Amino acid sequence: MKLDRLIGILSILLQREHVTAPSLAERFEVSRRTINRDIEALCQAGIPIVTRQGANGGISIMENYKIDRTLLTNREMQDILAGLRSLDSIHGTKRYQQLMEKLSAGSSNFLTGNQSILIDLSSWYKDSLAPKIELIRTAIDGCQKLDFYYYSPHGEASRSIEPYYLIFRWSSWYVWGWCSLRADFRLFKLNRMEQLTLSDTVFPKRNVPLPDLADERIFPGGIQVKARFEPGCKWRLVEEFGTGCFEEQEDGRLLFHADYTDKENLITWLLSFRDQAELLEPEEIRQELQEALKKTLDRYSYC
Repeated sequence: MKLDRLIGILSILLQREHVTAPSLAERFEVSRRTINRDIEALCQAGIPIVTRQGANGGISIMENYKIDRTLLTNREMQDILAGLRSLDSIHGTKRYQQLMEKLSAGSSNFLTGNQSILIDLSSWYKDSLAPKIELIRTAIDGCQKLDFYYYSPHGEASRSIEPYYLIFRWSSWYVWGWCSLRADFRLFKLNRMEQLTLSDTVFPKRNVPLPDLADERIFPGGIQVKARFEPGCKWRLVEEFGTGCFEEQEDGRLLFHADYTDKENLITWLLSFRDQAELLEPEEIRQELQEALKKTLDRYSYC
């Protein structure tokens, strides 16, 4: 794309004293005439570019140009490239790697030794997730409605939305849009969306409020949990809730306290510890867990 190429050329000129048109043409795999047109476009945009003939000639930015060549510090550039690399981990392509090379032209250490932050946003669902993200981005860019089948804790239904934002939060991907069924903005989890299709219906953009993604808003809490864990569970409690979530008892067991959000998630989470955890409070959920365990035992019992 021309815009990507212009950004790449400008990045090279900001980092080098001068560069030749043939080398730019070879780097961006275009003709020299195309490079000349690109240089004209940059000049029309207000970038004072000069060309010099001869053995030491080439294309450069005027020395007394007011823009500081260090528009981005090393650390700022590394942060940008880390973010671009993370996008490649989602899509499974090298699209952003190519843009990284353009941005870091003339400074190869940005791509190798000085990279100290590596972000991988890929998931077990990469094969199904990447096409969904691409389709949703297309819908957002073209203001086209999305139709899909959605699975939620309250049931299954066909939904149609006007998509506005793709969001990565709580280790998952979501789309924020206006839901025709609810006549309001809603957040949909991509892993629960199936049969996505791009509608021919083009919608006029609304005044879109940003979703309130505060943990208190999405995960309101309200269940005061007290449980006892065996010592070997400490690493999981620290990883999931931090070191302040338990008190170590004299016998080595861990007395756990937390404000939990959802009863079903709480029961599922406790069962993942098998016989290493015991729920103490709330009493009504303890009784419900006992009933669930009895039913499970009956299912696995043989006559």
